[in-house]
Amino acid sequence: MDPVRNPFAPGAGSHPPELAGRQAILDDARVAIERALLCKSSRSQLFLGLRGVGKTVLLNAVEGIAQDHAHITTFIEAPEGKSLAEQLLPRVHLALRKLSLAEHAKAKAHEAMRALRSFAAAFKIEYGDTSIAVEPEAGIADSGDLDNDLPELFVRIGEAARAAGKAWTLLIDEVQYLRQKDLAALIVALHKINQARLPVLFFGAGLPQVAALSGDAKSYAERLFHYPEVGALPEADAKEAIRQPVQGEGAAIDEDALAEIFIKTQGYPYFLQEWGHQAWNVATGTTITLQDARQAEPKTLRRLDAGFFKVRFDRLTPKEREYVVAMARLGDGPYRSGDVADALGETAQALGPRRAQIIAKGMIYSPSHGDIAFTVPMFNSYLMRNLASL
Repeated sequence: MDPVRNPFAPGAGSHPPELAGRQAILDDARVAIERALLCKSSRSQLFLGLRGVGKTVLLNAVEGIAQDHAHITTFIEAPEGKSLAEQLLPRVHLALRKLSLAEHAKAKAHEAMRALRSFAAAFKIEYGDTSIAVEPEAGIADSGDLDNDLPELFVRIGEAARAAGKAWTLLIDEVQYLRQKDLAALIVALHKINQARLPVLFFGAGLPQVAALSGDAKSYAERLFHYPEVGALPEADAKEAIRQPVQGEGAAIDEDALAEIFIKTQGYPYFLQEWGHQAWNVATGTTITLQDARQAEPKTLRRLDAGFFKVRFDRLTPKEREYVVAMARLGDGPYRSGDVADALGETAQALGPRRAQIIAKGMIYSPSHGDIAFTVPMFNSYLMRNLASL
C-alpha cells in the first residue's frame, strides 16, 4: 500500500485517526464543560492510566471541546523539577489578556492581572518577555504561601471569566511530576473555586499513582475529582481503531489480521497505532491480510524497542536498571517487593530508596500495598527480549 496514505499515527500524543472506545469519557467531559459555563457545580477530572494508553490524546480532545464551548484554555505539561507557579504565570497571563477583550470583563480582568503580578512577586518568578503592566494588589495572592495564594489567584481568574460570559479550563499532563506542595495547593484552589461556583474547571492526566498522590496531598481530593481509568481497549474497540482508518483510505483488512493485531498489542492504543502503521506498509495489495500482520511484527517490535521502551529505560541508573530487570525475570506483574528483593539478594527495606526513585521517575507504581508494577505496558517483555544488550 502507498506509505504516503498510511492513516496511522504512532507518536507521543498524536491524535489517532479513530479515537475508539473513549466516547463515554469525552461525553462526561463535555457535560462538565457545559455546566461550568453556566456556573453550575462540576467535578474536575483526572485521567489515570499506564503509558501509551492515550491520556494526552484525551486531554487534547477535551481542550478542543472546551474551546468549542467558550472556554479559555490553559495547557501545561508538568516537567520534573519545575514549579507549578513558574508554569502557570505566562499561560495565565495569556488567558487573562484574552478575557480582557470582553468589554464587561475589563475591570475583573484588570483585578486578576494585579493578583497575578502580586503572585509573581511573592514567588520571585522571572517571566522574561512576559510583561504584566499593572501594579500589584497588596494583600492578594502575595503571602508567599501557595496554599493561600493560588486559590486567591484562581478566584480572580474565575471572576474575570464569569464577567466575560466565558469559563477557564486548566489542563495539566503528567500530573505525577507535580511537587506534592504544588499538587496540594492546586487541590485547595479547585476546592475554593467549587465553593464560589465560579466557571473554572480542571482536567489532568497522569500515571495510576496520581489518585493516591492527590489523596495524600489533601484528604478531600477523592470527592473533588472524577478519576476515569484509561486503559487498554476492549477487543471490539481495538479492532475498530484499526478497521476504520484503513477503510477510510479505501482499503480493507481481514478479520483474522485484526484478531492477530489485537492479541499481540493486548489492545493498548499506542501499540495498535504502531502495528497498524507497519502492517499497512507491509501489505502489497488493497487488503491487509493475516500474513501482513505477522510480517509487520519484527519491524513493529524494533520500532517500539528503539523508541517507546528504550527512551524510558535509558532514564534509569545502572542500579535502577538492575532492579527492573529483576522484576521482569519474575514474569508478568504485579510483583511483590519482597520477591524482587530476594532475587537481588537484598532486603526490601534496603531497596526502598531505589524503588522510590524508580517510582518518582514514572517507571513503576504500587497498585496495592507491597506490590509494584510497570507503568509501561509489556515492559517486562521488552526487557526479556533485550537482556543480552542491556
